[in-house]
Amino acid sequence: MTCLSKSPNKHNRLYMVAEPFPEGLADAIEAGKINARDDPKERANALAEKFDFDKNAALKIWCFGPETTGANMLVDCTQGIQYLNEIKDHCNSAFQWASKEGVLCEENMRGIRFNLTDVTMHADSIHRGAGQIMPTCRRVLYACQLASAPRLQEPMFLVDITCPQDAVGGIYSTLNTRRGHVFHEEQRAGTPLVEIKAYLPVAESFGFTTALRAATSGQAFPQCVFDHWSMLNGDPLEKGSKMEELVQSIRTRKNLKPEIPPFDNYYDKL
Repeated sequence: MTCLSKSPNKHNRLYMVAEPFPEGLADAIEAGKINARDDPKERANALAEKFDFDKNAALKIWCFGPETTGANMLVDCTQGIQYLNEIKDHCNSAFQWASKEGVLCEENMRGIRFNLTDVTMHADSIHRGAGQIMPTCRRVLYACQLASAPRLQEPMFLVDITCPQDAVGGIYSTLNTRRGHVFHEEQRAGTPLVEIKAYLPVAESFGFTTALRAATSGQAFPQCVFDHWSMLNGDPLEKGSKMEELVQSIRTRKNLKPEIPPFDNYYDKL
């Protein structure tokens, strides 16, 4: 859905659409395989080959965010608009700000591509300064995020556990109570030990070591290291859902209003 925002003086309009990244692109950006400092042509070729990007759009990536290195991008999909380069810096600043503090609970955005589809600007440069463009761009980014079914992501630990064979049952029961899941189990050749690898949500990892030692009478030793981000099921915009409760608890912790801002706050009618 195309979202529109007008500037405070009503002379400038920005039209934008948000879409999710293709599978694997956010990880590639975070791993540094694709970044803002790459040669634009080489980056465009890589994006077109691996992630089915349109070649022209890939050449017109304005910036990555948050902090110019994050896994979101602002892409200029407009054609033949005058004075566009004058507002580019203001839009980039607004994008850094908005991607650092997303609309749901003011956390970093991840894996969103914003396409700037159309711009209407005032001919006089004094009416399209930073004070007019930046708040407008931020509002249209937020409107796009709310309009395109946003989801929350949570960090996941990779847990590496070595233990004797008879303690395996305790490990499985501890992981199951904490939303963890085992994806690899291997017997070490020539030893009575078993090596288990599992994914465990970071939110559930507090007190995990103690619980694991208690369940296996001190035989299992876990090592946790951050592995990836995982999508949480459920719609935060659905009234009364578990996700909405989670967002409200995060917002309360940050001293924000508990309710997610309504779509009409950011979306302007023509």
